[in-house]
Amino acid sequence: MSGAATSRPAGEVVLAARNIAKSYNGVKALKGVNFDIHRGQVTTLFGENGAGKSTLMKILSGVVQPTSGEIVLDGQPIVFSSSTDARNHGISIIHQELSLAPNLSVRDNIFMGREITGPTGVNYAEEERQVRRLLQELEEEIDPLTPVEELRLGQQQIVEIARALSVDSRILIMDEPTSALSATEVEVLFSVIRDLTAKGVSIVYISHHLEEALQITDHAVVLRDGNMTAYAPRADIDLEWIVRNMVGENYDLGNPPAGHDFGPVMLSVRDLTVPDPAGGGYNVVDRMSLDVRAGEIVCIYGLMGAGRTELLETVAGKLSATSGEIVLEGKEISHLAIGERIARGLVLVPEDRQRYGLVQTMSVGQNLSLASIMEFTRGVFTSIKLERALVQKSIRDVTVKTDGPDVPIGSLSGGNQQKVVIGKMLATDPKVILLDEPSRGIDIGAKAEVFRILAHHAAAGQAVVFTTSEVNECLSIAHRIIIMRRGRISAEFTSDITKEKIMAASGEAVAA
Repeated sequence: MSGAATSRPAGEVVLAARNIAKSYNGVKALKGVNFDIHRGQVTTLFGENGAGKSTLMKILSGVVQPTSGEIVLDGQPIVFSSSTDARNHGISIIHQELSLAPNLSVRDNIFMGREITGPTGVNYAEEERQVRRLLQELEEEIDPLTPVEELRLGQQQIVEIARALSVDSRILIMDEPTSALSATEVEVLFSVIRDLTAKGVSIVYISHHLEEALQITDHAVVLRDGNMTAYAPRADIDLEWIVRNMVGENYDLGNPPAGHDFGPVMLSVRDLTVPDPAGGGYNVVDRMSLDVRAGEIVCIYGLMGAGRTELLETVAGKLSATSGEIVLEGKEISHLAIGERIARGLVLVPEDRQRYGLVQTMSVGQNLSLASIMEFTRGVFTSIKLERALVQKSIRDVTVKTDGPDVPIGSLSGGNQQKVVIGKMLATDPKVILLDEPSRGIDIGAKAEVFRILAHHAAAGQAVVFTTSEVNECLSIAHRIIIMRRGRISAEFTSDITKEKIMAASGEAVAA
C-alpha cells in the first residue's frame, strides 16, 4: 500500500451535524455531537463498537431521525425524510453489514429501486454496461449477471461499493468498507477514493483498521460513548493518538498464553484437497496437512483466495473435500454432518456472522443457546430454567454488553454480536475452536477482549485455530503462525517472527 496521506487545507464544509443527539428507549447513543464534512476530503471517524459512529452516519444519510439537533447542508438546515431523500441530495452510505439481495444478480442489486428504463421497459443492456464499467474501475472481474450468493464475502463488499459509486454522490459515507477486502482490493479502493476526492467528492470513512485508515484520511474525529472526544488534521495524529482517544490507554492484543504444556494432537488434517466451491476448476486447498494440539493457538494467515476460509469450512463440514482425512481426537470425522462434528467437540465461528453466525429474528439469548439446544431439551420439552442459566453464563463468559438476553440481536454493536457468535459456540464446551476472521468489523477494544477469551480457553486445554488478514493479529496470541498461499502451507513461524517475513511468505509485496 502507498504511504500515509498528507494533510490538505480544510475545504468548505458541505454537510454538518450540529448538537446531534439520539436516544433509543432512554439510552443515549449520541450526546450532542458536532461533526463537519469537508468538500473533496476524507474525514475518518474512529471509535469503539457502540461509540455511536454508525448511528451518526445513519442520521446523516437519512436512515434514522435525530432526537434533537440539526443537519446543515450547504449552509442551510435540512431534514432528510428517508435515505432516498438523502440520496437525492447526493448523500450515499455503504453500510457495515451487507444489504444485498443474495438471490439477485450483481446488476440487479446495483440498480435495485432505480432501474434504467426506456420505451420498452427496463434497459438491462445499459445497466449491464454501467456495472461492467464500475467493476472495471474497481479492478474486479465479476460477471454482472452472477447471483450475489455465489460471490465470496470480499466480492460482495465490492458490489456494495460499486452500488454506492453508481449513484454519483457528492458525499459518500463508507462504514467499514474494507472489512472483507484483500490488501490488493484495499489499495484499489484507496485509488478510487483519491480519484473521487480530486473531483470534489467528500468521503466519510469509518474503520477499525487504524493503520490502514491513516493512509487515506485528511481529518480524524474520535467518538467515545456518544461524545466527540477528539478532532485533528492528519498531520497531528498517529496510531497512539487514535488509541488513546478511543479507549483511554494503548491496548495491545495480548501474548501467547504461557505456563501450560500442550496436550495431545486434537485436530489432524491429512493431505486435504478441496475444489473451488464456485466451480473454477482448481483446488482452493491442495493436499494440505496440519496438526493442532490441545492448549495450542494456531493462526493461519494468507491473502484473499489463499484457501483459509475453505480449509476451516471443510474441517467444520460446510464444504466437502475430494481427498484427504480430518481426524478429531484420533477418530476420522470426514463423513460426519456439521451437527455431529459439533457434538464431537469441533466448532466454527464463521467469517460472515450476519449470514452464517446469527439468526436476525431471534433475541440475544436465543442466539446464544441455539447450538446447545439439546442440553436443555427433554423429549419434546425445553427447560427454560436450564436455558436461562446457560445464556446468563455465556453473557458473563464472553462479556456481551447487552440490556438483557431478550433484546433483539440487531440491537447490539458489531463487536458484541461477534461475541455472541463466539459465546454460542463456546457454550457447546468444544475441544477444538475454529474461528474465521474473528476480529472482522470490530474495534481494537473488542479485539483485545476476543483474543483474551481465546487465550483463556487455550490455557484451559482447548485447541484454537483462527484465520486473519491482519499481520498484527498474527503476532498477538498465536503460539504458531501458518502461512497459506494458493491452497498450501508456504511457511510456518513462531510468534517471534517479523511482519515482513510473514508478508513475504504469503506473496504480499512488502514496502521498502
